[in-house]
Amino acid sequence: MENKIRWISSHVALVLLLTGSSALCALLFGFPLPQQSRPATKPAPTEVPADSGIGATAALSDKELAALPTNGWPKSGGNFFNQNYSPLTQINRQTVANLKAVWRAHLDGSGMNVKYSGEAQPIVHEGVIYLVTGADDVFAVSVKTGKILWKYEANLDGTISTVCCGWTSRGLALGDGKIYVGQLDGRLVALDEKSGKATWSIQAERWQDGYTITAAPLYFDGLIIVGFAGGENGTRGRVKAYDAKDGHLIWTFYTIPGPDEIGHDTWPQNNEAWKHGGATVWQTPAVDPELGLIYFTTGNPGPDFNGRVRAGNNLFSVSMLAVEAKTGKYRWHYQQVHHDLWDYDSPNPVILFDVKVNGRVRKAAAEASKTGWVYILDRITGKPLLGIDEKPVPQEPRQFTSPTQPYPRGDAFVPHHVDIAPEDFPLVNQGRIFTPFWTEGVVAKPAPRGGANWPPSSYDPATNYFYVCGTDSTNLFKAGELNQVTSREGERYLGGVFGGAPIPGTGIFAALDMKTNRLVWQQRWKDSCYSGSVTTAGGLVFVGRNDGRLTALNSSTGKRLWEFQTGAGVNAPASVFEYEGEQYLVAYSAGSLFAGSPRGDSLWLFSLKGTLEQAAAPSQH
Repeated sequence: MENKIRWISSHVALVLLLTGSSALCALLFGFPLPQQSRPATKPAPTEVPADSGIGATAALSDKELAALPTNGWPKSGGNFFNQNYSPLTQINRQTVANLKAVWRAHLDGSGMNVKYSGEAQPIVHEGVIYLVTGADDVFAVSVKTGKILWKYEANLDGTISTVCCGWTSRGLALGDGKIYVGQLDGRLVALDEKSGKATWSIQAERWQDGYTITAAPLYFDGLIIVGFAGGENGTRGRVKAYDAKDGHLIWTFYTIPGPDEIGHDTWPQNNEAWKHGGATVWQTPAVDPELGLIYFTTGNPGPDFNGRVRAGNNLFSVSMLAVEAKTGKYRWHYQQVHHDLWDYDSPNPVILFDVKVNGRVRKAAAEASKTGWVYILDRITGKPLLGIDEKPVPQEPRQFTSPTQPYPRGDAFVPHHVDIAPEDFPLVNQGRIFTPFWTEGVVAKPAPRGGANWPPSSYDPATNYFYVCGTDSTNLFKAGELNQVTSREGERYLGGVFGGAPIPGTGIFAALDMKTNRLVWQQRWKDSCYSGSVTTAGGLVFVGRNDGRLTALNSSTGKRLWEFQTGAGVNAPASVFEYEGEQYLVAYSAGSLFAGSPRGDSLWLFSLKGTLEQAAAPSQH
């Protein structure tokens, strides 16, 4: 029992930290409270020198954003399909051993406080690298020199209290001669690409109502499209599209249907749970310009762990959706988990590709989920390409559990059961996926921190291999807060408690063949895999590690061919591009609260002509 009490104390502390209750955590458990500025009035963004050193830039076209990236890395995910794939081959399996750093740029200490996470993938356009830190500060850095050309400071209010899982920004959008950033305070800001000066800024949602922006916005066809985080705050999920020129609202798509809309009947009709039911969107959508559709997945329903206040399948939570880009009109959905009780939301960005199935080339959309499966759908119809079976699952009437759950055919990339029960924790149903629970709690896999979280997957169109970062971890699921039937926007709405069990979690990095959804190879790490990956035509896949290493693996076998110590956790995907005939790799090394990795503020540029050696390994704590 002592072990159990010790475990509960430590993991309640973790939950408080991850849900933004740092002050309460400090009081109860003695953790140091991060230093936060509390300005009486919000300062203006930093002024930028009139001459930033950036020449006239050509606005990117949708055609350039749709193509495989070569001369730059124009968007988060590389292209509209979110493939995180480069067709460049100068850096390959034979030459990667010679890869060294060209320069290392420090980003003025931005985002180095313990509460911040550095999870943004750099974007590159016409010799300039653009990056946003966990503090929502944006930097423009010269490829040639590593010099900071301009800087935008968000000056976030230190009293923001509705952020989940670390203060972070996961990237920028580029288009129409502007850089677009979504902020934790709910603002959407457009910056002049050349000078960094704000050209427009709007309050897209209020953080006081539970909404924050952590995802990289999407630029497409003159629109800026963005989702909002906040699924544990009594919010109603939504995606919005704005005019890229001036920021006026074009359309809003609600991920929880209202009365008389498709899917509203999957929510209780005798309460207003749907108004606070979560299903938030905290990744960047993929786009098929030919079909005119955007694709994204949604988070868990709210409250997370108490299903009795929201009987029904709770559409469109934990679902993949296709929406018309120009109008926001619903096209189709596929729900991955019915009436989710386990916080199995789907934050991993959707990837689009064409693949031959049964002798015919099909248009596919795939997403790696916290369930530990990759869901592969026809992106025209939303129907499974390789088959997904509805199978009976154990029941708990007090939770209004769904009688069946979808099981994709193929392999899971993380285990779906607990081998041995931890001390003082009874094992029910072998701790298998979809094991229901009530107030007594059960131990099961995957955990909410397990499977595939936000770190983006990558795809190699030459081999049809899909590369996914995952975590194998065990969780204690327990319902609670049973009297909280509804919530107010901005109010914590968990419906229970969660945390790891006293079994060490491990990282999983795996390759799956999208023609069969079967594992090709799989690695198990001592630490979590929380960086995402980028794949190249040179036969390489680059993936970061929590201990500061950036690694290159043989994409066919998983064999490690190269590694470089950056000095802080590499918890963001690298970007690959060519500039003046030379292939480069750029990576952000800043650490992450969620991954528990060492902090930093470094942007590293690599090439085969680099001369800089590795940094010292960071101290682990």
